[in-house]
Amino acid sequence: MLFDSWNGLGRVLVVGTLAYVALVAILRISGKRTLTKLNAFDLVVTIALGSILATVLLSKSVALAEGVLAMALLVLLQYTITWLSVRSPGFQELVKSEPTLILRQGRFLDGAMRAQRITREEVMAALRSNGVTDAAEAAAVVLETDGSLTVIQTAGRDSVKPTLDVAPKP
Repeated sequence: MLFDSWNGLGRVLVVGTLAYVALVAILRISGKRTLTKLNAFDLVVTIALGSILATVLLSKSVALAEGVLAMALLVLLQYTITWLSVRSPGFQELVKSEPTLILRQGRFLDGAMRAQRITREEVMAALRSNGVTDAAEAAAVVLETDGSLTVIQTAGRDSVKPTLDVAPKP
């Protein structure tokens, strides 16, 4: 239960190291886009790559070559989807979501928030993390395709922020 054999430990060390090197090589070859901010497809690929790596490490029934091929296939499919998305607006509409406006000129857009399952508390937390204490001070809040909230501050907002050294003049 706690220890099977020295062969098993040796296999994990050798196969784990080789699988890790192969994964790093595949990710370097595929380019920066493979590991960008996650949209739905990027998230699936990232989780699947981790799952394949774990399976190759721990399952004696999966050979290293099979695992490396599976990782390369996933990265190739993800590359193909992003390549097609860049070149075909129709394909991009099919596979990518659009950003959603959830607050405009300080007013919550309740229908959009319900559709995206975002609460007012989550929006207020995003506002606070951007230094905005009142929703009326925000021009907009957008739910991005990767699930993050972007705060667009009003243009007339005071750009001077107090520091420990100098307090702003009233």
